[in-house]
Formats: sequence, structure tokens, C-alpha cells
Amino acid sequence: MNVPVTVYAEMTPNPSTMKFVANKYLLITGDSVEFSSKADAKGYSPLAEELLSFPFVKNVFIAANFVTITKTDNVPWDFINMEIREFIKGFIAEGKDVLIQMPAPKAVESSDDQPVKEYAVSEYDDAIRSLLDEYVRPAVENDGGAIDFRGFEDGKVTVVLRGSCAGCPSSTATLKGGIENLLKSHLPEVKEVVAENE
Repeated sequence: MNVPVTVYAEMTPNPSTMKFVANKYLLITGDSVEFSSKADAKGYSPLAEELLSFPFVKNVFIAANFVTITKTDNVPWDFINMEIREFIKGFIAEGKDVLIQMPAPKAVESSDDQPVKEYAVSEYDDAIRSLLDEYVRPAVENDGGAIDFRGFEDGKVTVVLRGSCAGCPSSTATLKGGIENLLKSHLPEVKEVVAENE
């Protein structure tokens, strides 16, 4: 039986990404998953795998009730928006699996042969995490992205931005203006917030 599914497209602050919102949950709340190639998605997300078959789809980020698509620069949204929206709507309406299993968390790779930074657990980690979860995550998800806490050391909070937030022109302003000010006002120990480049 087909459940009436609606999917609408929503602009994000990042001009390369569009958020496609469904009227039903695709993943359990709090979970999110991201794929940047068909090979990455194979065996994990049939939806992402099929979306990455489109020549203009560069990245697929799935969370709660939305899919954020990052497109290639050679085609405007006007030409592909409807096609992607209808595809996602049809996929969900047919009851196909969005996600078969979560991929193992990727080790954060470093680009210049530097060992990846490991963070010692600090007494502030839980407070930082709960502030991010309560105040930042809903806003970031609203824009089609996600933020993950990596560590706290010497007054510096390091986070990873995903979905529409990765590579977004306004993410630096959000990071410095919004998140940094929020954390500083609640935890005087926080001096700055930086994004770890993925």
C-alpha cells in the first residue's frame, strides 16, 4: 500500500546544496549518514547509491526526515530540482530501504600525511556536547547539515561540519559568530571554535 508521501525542496545557505524534506522519518532522530560516491553507498544506502548515479549529484547527506544533495557546479538547480524531488518522493512512496545499515564511523583522515589528532577526554566534553545538541544541532539540521564534536584542548573546541555545512560560504560566520559565542557564554574555558577539515 502506498502511503501518500510529500517531499519539498528547501534552499540552504550553501548555494551548492538543496535540502529535500519528506513528511516521514528516513532515519531515527539523531542519526545521520553521508556518502560522496556510489561505491561508498553500496551495501549501506540504496537511496544514496541511486542518487549518486545521477551525473550531477556530488554528495548525499541523510538525516531525520531530509536528504541534502550537493550538486556539481556545471548544472543549475532549476534544471534538476524537480527531477531529484520526484525521484526521492517515488523512492520513499515505494517503501524502498533508505538505509540498510550504518557504515562504520570513518576515521578522520588527514590530507597532508600528518597523523590525525587524537583528543584526550576533558571534563568539559559533556557540557560542550549538550550545548551543541540543544542549541546548535537543530539550527544546523534546519539548514540541511550536521555538526559533530571532535574534542576540546587548550581552550579550543574542534568540530566537524557535514551535509550542507561542509564547504558552505557562511559556515565560518556561523562557527565564529554563533557557536563560538554560545559556548563562550556558557563555558568561560572555551576560547575559540574551529572546524576540522574533512
